[in-house]
Amino acid sequence: MMENINGETLGYSVPLQKKERILFLDSVRGMALLGILLMNSMAQSQPYYYYATMNLSQPITGLNFYAWLAECFLFEGTMRGLFSILFGAGSLLLLSRLIKNKPGLEPADIYYRRILWLLFFGLINAFVFLWPGDILYPYALCGMFLFPFRNLSAKKLLFAALLLIALGTYRENTQLYDGKEVISKGMAAEQHDIKKDSLDDMQKKDLEKYKGFKEKNSSKGIAKQADEMLKSMQGKSYADIYKVYRDVNMEIQSIGFYNSWWDILLFFFIGMALYKSGFLLGEKSNYLYIAIAVIGISAGLLLNYFVLKTQYHLRFDNFLFTQKWKFSYYQLRRVLQTLGYLSLLILIYKTAFKKLLNIFVPVGQMAFTNYLSQSIITTFIFHGLGWYGKLQRYEVYFIVIGIWIFQIIFSHIWLRYFRFGPFEWLWRSLTYQHKQPMLKQKETLPAAE
Repeated sequence: MMENINGETLGYSVPLQKKERILFLDSVRGMALLGILLMNSMAQSQPYYYYATMNLSQPITGLNFYAWLAECFLFEGTMRGLFSILFGAGSLLLLSRLIKNKPGLEPADIYYRRILWLLFFGLINAFVFLWPGDILYPYALCGMFLFPFRNLSAKKLLFAALLLIALGTYRENTQLYDGKEVISKGMAAEQHDIKKDSLDDMQKKDLEKYKGFKEKNSSKGIAKQADEMLKSMQGKSYADIYKVYRDVNMEIQSIGFYNSWWDILLFFFIGMALYKSGFLLGEKSNYLYIAIAVIGISAGLLLNYFVLKTQYHLRFDNFLFTQKWKFSYYQLRRVLQTLGYLSLLILIYKTAFKKLLNIFVPVGQMAFTNYLSQSIITTFIFHGLGWYGKLQRYEVYFIVIGIWIFQIIFSHIWLRYFRFGPFEWLWRSLTYQHKQPMLKQKETLPAAE
C-alpha cells in the first residue's frame, strides 16, 4: 500500500481510469479473439467432427493429446464466452453514447442498422469466406434483443442470465435423456428381434432410431462421417467446398441456432450486467475478484476434468458417453470458468502486468477485421494450399501461433496510421451511411524515435 500527495491510501483496489477501462476491454477482446482461433482452427483444418474430439486414425497420445487437452480443458467455450461478454458490454457502451448524443429514435436506427450489417457480414463469412460455425450471424440475431433490455438494472440482467443458464442446462439434459431413451427402447427392441419375437410397428421404429443413433454417434460412425467429409473437401475446387460448407452453415444457422440461442444471449446479459455494476471496469474489491477467480477457475476445470476424462476413456464414443453420463452441466461449467478467467484478467490489469495485456489492445480494436481475416487466411491455407486434413492436431497449432503473431504485429502497425481496421471502417461507414475518415491526422502520428 502507498499514499498519494493528498494522503489518500492507494492500492490495487483503485478503479481503472476512464482510458484504462476502454483499453482493458480492448485487450480482453483481443485475447478472446485469438483464443477463438485456437478452437475454430480445429473445424477449419479437418472435418468439424473432430472439433472437440480426437481423430482416432492419428495418435491420441503425446503432442496430439496435449494439444487436445489444452484446447478443451482450458479454453473450449471460455474464449467465446469472454468475447460474448465484451459484445454485450460494448453494445451497452455504444447505446449509452448514442442516446446521450443523438435525439429521438436515431440511436435505435443506428443500432439496428449496425446489427443488420453485422448479420450480412456473418453470411459473407459463412458462405463466401467458408468459415464453418460463424458467430457474427447468431450474434446479430441475439443482438437484436439487447436494445429493449438496455435500461434494466445489473441485478435484473443477471437474473435473466440465470434463467437462461437454467434453460440451457434443462435443454442439455433433455437431449441427453432423449438419447438415453432412444438407446433403452432400441436395445429392448433388439433383444426381441434376436429372440425372433415379432416386433410391432412402434418397436420397429425404436430399433431403427437406435441403429441410426448408434451409427451416427459411435466412434466408428463419427470416423465414417468425417472420412466422407474429407473426401468431399480434400483437393476439391472452391465450388465443391462451398457446397459442403453451404449445407453445414445452413444447418448451424437454422437448427443449430434454434437449439443454442440462449448460449449467446446469456453471456450478452452477463456482459451488460457486469458493465453496469462496475465489475467489468475494475471498481469492485480485489477480494471479490480473487474469490471469483479461484472459485470459477477451480470449479470449471474440475467439472471439465470429469467430462474429458470420461470422453477420452471411451475413445470419444458419444454413443457410450450418452449411456454412461448422468447429468450435463456444460453451460454451468462454461460460465464459472469464463467468469474466473475474466476476474483473473481484471486483477492482472490492475497490477504491474498491465503492459503485458496492452499488447493485445490493437488486436481487440481491430477484432472485426481480425476475425474475418482469420477466415480468409485459414481458408487459403487449408483449402487453397491443400492442407485440409493432412496435419496432426498439434501441427495445426503451429499455424495458429503464426496467425497470432501476424495479427498482433499487423494490428499494431495498422493502427499507427489508421483510425480503424479495414472491416471496422467499412462496417462503420455502412452503419452511419457516409464514408468515415480513415487516416489519422499527421499530428496524432507517433513521433519518430
